[in-house]
Amino acid sequence: MKLNKRYLGAVILAPIIIFLLLGGVYLEGLIIILSLLGLYEFYNALKAKEFKPISIIGYFLIIFYYLSENNFSTIMYAVVFLTFIMLMVPVVNRKYTFLDVGVTILGFLYVGMLFSFIHLVNIKEHGQYLVWLIFVGSWITDTAAYYSGKLFGKHKLCPEVSPKKTLEGSIGGAVGATIVCGLYGLVLNLGFNIYIMPIYNFFIIGALCGIFSQFGDLVASSVKRYVGIKDYSNLIPGHGGILDRFDSILFSGLIVFYYLTFIVR
Repeated sequence: MKLNKRYLGAVILAPIIIFLLLGGVYLEGLIIILSLLGLYEFYNALKAKEFKPISIIGYFLIIFYYLSENNFSTIMYAVVFLTFIMLMVPVVNRKYTFLDVGVTILGFLYVGMLFSFIHLVNIKEHGQYLVWLIFVGSWITDTAAYYSGKLFGKHKLCPEVSPKKTLEGSIGGAVGATIVCGLYGLVLNLGFNIYIMPIYNFFIIGALCGIFSQFGDLVASSVKRYVGIKDYSNLIPGHGGILDRFDSILFSGLIVFYYLTFIVR
């Protein structure tokens, strides 16, 4: 039954590939929806520990961020101003505390902002090819880590956060992502004659995704362990919620964007 649910969940997730192929406004629309759903899951999870995030502010910031065409300076002005406003809320309403203000802003930065890097990579030059690095790097890391851990795993990686993960699996995941992302670059360059950047950059991006996507997974696990839940939601049968499926991709997206922007330029 559990296996059947996972297959059903995979079918539900499959259309994401279509949106990646379409790109542009279609992918941006999907990212907005995923951001809002993911933020709902994050805020809802924190309520298990009696936090009271001011959810409407988080949702507003996501919508405002995309309406401002992902303008970082504009959204930072908005974040600072709304933080200023929210810090006064606990004074007039003792239902809330300054911690609730903190987790409200954290939710927007963690979920809303990190999701947006998928779109930001997609709208770069050659972005329709580069955006796949985010997903390939994350998916291959997960797959390679699983099988490496199953075959060779002996030493626990981070038992207090995720007891099943092993050091051997982690290394296997990083190596797998490095190789496959590098091969992806070779296929683009040699197979399709699409030159974007020197090939070694694809290998480096793969290695970085292989490392930091695992941190994304562990961060999401640490939050769930702290609040005492197994999954963020049951939205995707057999897979949990949006944050359960995209936790590693959130970190890969930022890494790919920053590398392309500040290293490759």
